[in-house]
Amino acid sequence: MKKLLLPVTALIILVASAFTVLSGPDYKIAAGYAVKFSASGANGIFKDLKGKIVFDEQHLNTSKFDVTIDVSSINTGNGLKNTHAKGDKWLDAKKYPAITFTSTEITKSGSGYIAKGELTMHGVKKPFSIPFTFTKAGNGGTFTGKFDVNRSDFGVGTPGGKVDDIIKMEVNVPVN
Repeated sequence: MKKLLLPVTALIILVASAFTVLSGPDYKIAAGYAVKFSASGANGIFKDLKGKIVFDEQHLNTSKFDVTIDVSSINTGNGLKNTHAKGDKWLDAKKYPAITFTSTEITKSGSGYIAKGELTMHGVKKPFSIPFTFTKAGNGGTFTGKFDVNRSDFGVGTPGGKVDDIIKMEVNVPVN
């Protein structure tokens, strides 16, 4: 019986280790991040970004972004525009207080990466891809990305008008 116990134990350990999921480093969003947006008729920043970032360049299958922007943190540099942007005709911060992105897959693309997942804004959830680069620095680094969001796809504002439908986004997120 003792002779059988050792091989069975070794087999259990081997099988259990085969199902162990490796995880990349968990990064914390550091101060100094920037989430900028621009279009004709509207530009500014979001001042509140939170979330969880797990990223390992060698193991992209275990990498994941789960980030949230507080809609009420919008700052256009103009108090009246801020109030208007937070209002029910645009982002409706009271009803939809957050913009979220949760990745489902991160892949290598050229000299950078693409995070594919779901973007939720203004109560609408859609598949979305964000191209980005990562520059490692010590135990941290900086994620940088530029991409477009069609506000009409998410029911934000009225199509056409003084603000472009396509909003250019630029993110720069240092992590440690």
